[in-house]
Amino acid sequence: MAKKSFFYFFAFVILILCKNNNSCTAAEEIKLYELKKGDFSIKITNYGATVLSVIVPDKNGKLDDVVLGYNSIDDYKNDTTYFGGLIGRVANRIGGAKFELNGVEYKLPANDHGNTLHGGSRGFCDVMWTVEDFQEDSHITLTYNSFDGEGGFPGDLSVKVTYVFIGTNKLAINMQAKPLNKATPVNLASHTYWNLGGDTSGDILSHTIQIFGSQITPVNDQLIPTGKITPVKGTGYDFLQPRTIGSELSEIPGGYDINYVLDNTKGKHFHRAATVQESKSGRKMELWTNKPGVQFYTSNMLDNVEGRGGFIYKKYAALCLETQGFPDSVNHPNFPSQIVNPGETYKHVMVYRFTAS
Repeated sequence: MAKKSFFYFFAFVILILCKNNNSCTAAEEIKLYELKKGDFSIKITNYGATVLSVIVPDKNGKLDDVVLGYNSIDDYKNDTTYFGGLIGRVANRIGGAKFELNGVEYKLPANDHGNTLHGGSRGFCDVMWTVEDFQEDSHITLTYNSFDGEGGFPGDLSVKVTYVFIGTNKLAINMQAKPLNKATPVNLASHTYWNLGGDTSGDILSHTIQIFGSQITPVNDQLIPTGKITPVKGTGYDFLQPRTIGSELSEIPGGYDINYVLDNTKGKHFHRAATVQESKSGRKMELWTNKPGVQFYTSNMLDNVEGRGGFIYKKYAALCLETQGFPDSVNHPNFPSQIVNPGETYKHVMVYRFTAS
């Protein structure tokens, strides 16, 4: 009954959007949209273009929700976990909450120890999106118009995301953004927390993972990249061959939260990012992308968070695989550029494939 109450709650919540010194501009209804094909279903809300639920069968046909989520929209509005959110304008961290572009220094809201994280204090996961198109057995497309100066970033930006089924067991997330009048950094990401055993099954340390990246971008004590790119071989970050997440966790103080440089990306439209498998359920998730990096995060900062149905999520309750450009690229010229100019289109595609055996 708790899950049903949660979804009914979404259908009736009203959010007042207030901007510019708290003057209210309009009332918009927060809605829940379900994509469903057979036993495969996904729930999305237009608040933050957020993934609320992904339900897939295990090897015996048992259905479970394999992403973490909350009971109420107020939790999504006030959280610091970014559960399921569409992150932007620039996902991950920007060191010192500033960058320079075309001779102009842009200062951003500092919401993470003097740095900017996931677009600042009000990122794309904290705003209302407009549903452009919705077909229950196929896809949903949402749009957002980011204004010049929003979050400190330059220029108006037209943003679109489509969640779409491919066949019977694949989900694609297609993100696009077009600067309208100024060059701007863009790095969109999906911040879904995965537990293939089911969201109430405990930690993910026994999940087996393979990450197709032989290098990482190491970070300082504030998780800002140093600018170096280093090999993973012989370290606790080496997942080039499948192994359990917890097998070398003792070598990684605090848990995994690092960007992997994906291999074999040149000249390819898509490349593999990672494969995850959970032995008890038999569920397997494969991830492809067109981006050069993937952030592997083991929910290190979850601390007894009350989630869907009242279940308490603890540290290591889920994993995130956020395909992306490299963190803090705006301050590291040796990293792939995230600058998009007017007339250009930013494109980011993720494809998930779910199986069970």
